[in-house]
Amino acid sequence: MKCLVTGAAGFIGSHLCEHLLQQGHEVIGVDAFIPYYSPLIKEQNLAPIRGHARFEFHGCDLRTDVLDELVDGVEVIFHEAAMAGLLRSWSDFDLYSSCNLLGTQRLLDAVRRSGQALKRFVYASTSSVYGRTASGDETMPTRPVSPYGVTKLAAEHLCQAYAGIYDLPLVILRYFSVYGPRQRPDMGYHRFIRSMLRDEPVTVTGDGYQVRSNTFVADCVRATVSAASAEPGRVYNVGGGESANVWEILQILEDLIGRPAKVQQQEPRPGDQRRTQADTTRIANDLGWHATTCLRDGLAQQVAWQREMLCRNGSSASPAAVGATTITEPHLSRVACPAS
Repeated sequence: MKCLVTGAAGFIGSHLCEHLLQQGHEVIGVDAFIPYYSPLIKEQNLAPIRGHARFEFHGCDLRTDVLDELVDGVEVIFHEAAMAGLLRSWSDFDLYSSCNLLGTQRLLDAVRRSGQALKRFVYASTSSVYGRTASGDETMPTRPVSPYGVTKLAAEHLCQAYAGIYDLPLVILRYFSVYGPRQRPDMGYHRFIRSMLRDEPVTVTGDGYQVRSNTFVADCVRATVSAASAEPGRVYNVGGGESANVWEILQILEDLIGRPAKVQQQEPRPGDQRRTQADTTRIANDLGWHATTCLRDGLAQQVAWQREMLCRNGSSASPAAVGATTITEPHLSRVACPAS
């Protein structure tokens, strides 16, 4: 199967490309390397598959570049590319609307022009489309409370418009709080782990009782690949079976890392979700998918990965290269690195 993966150098996209290659598929990867976080991190994500015989990578911006040749002959498109992150969406709406809407529209238009018999167009959406509380199945009202969620829901509607007019074989996935190795450095669990490994303060926004339906990245990838065989027009929640609040996550991390979290609390983030709990009955019934990774095991894998990255990059690495976003020096001497 010939697949196109947008956002191929990102957190989920890079894992998806690896999985597809392991299954024997041909993969075309696309990523614009927008510097929301360090492009060096994205290069590290791609490193395991660079040079693979069935992998072809294009540094391409969906908003501006010609896309017709990219979609030519492709059987399945996994549209993972998006501008993610909650806080920045309030201050830079043009960036979010261009990446999440314009980029999606131009990709859809290229597919429409191609005249190829595309088998599936899998659009990666988010639980943020549901709003402050996302606890239930796919029939929940969609009332996003952040500009990010608004743009993702608008992109869903855009995909559905093309599906209705041009017979686009669309499947929509709504991801719930994906975590694991390669998680973006701005995401909560990455920040918690990084701070604890460095014995630095851990920032908790709000009261810490926000609940998340946690989805390990490998489970998310399996669900995404299975969507290629779903009936067109279906919408699926993709969420792990275990929910936890911030304090419960920190307790697990303290045990895994062997160090107490030095917590400092800040005001809640505008538009943050209070509770998410994915009902995945539909995807289980239709595609036989279930999350299989327990929360503790998944967090252990992320801790191991972040510890390895901090050690591997060494004391000369820039903060961006090791996943820091606001720290001005690496402080890698505080991390206990295993002997090689």
